[in-house]
Amino acid sequence: MSVRVLLPNAFQRHTGNVREIDSAAANLAELVTELESRFPALRQHLRGEDGQVRRFINFYVNEEDIRFLGNDQYAFKSGDEILVVPSIAGG
Repeated sequence: MSVRVLLPNAFQRHTGNVREIDSAAANLAELVTELESRFPALRQHLRGEDGQVRRFINFYVNEEDIRFLGNDQYAFKSGDEILVVPSIAGG
């Protein structure tokens, strides 16, 4: 099984300009762990000190917010496209 993961421009300085990866992750928890393993500099941007995925990091599966698909309970399917979107505030 393989899913396509699209990484935002804001993360690319931590990924060596990698914009997308193929992953065999079965769910969100496995995906976050894989991203941290491949790109250790991303850990501080993905997880808080409590080890939980930061609230301002959003994941979309085939353009649908993963929170509405069951969040951690959603099982990725082969061919899914996962978009990682950090909320960026400004003012």
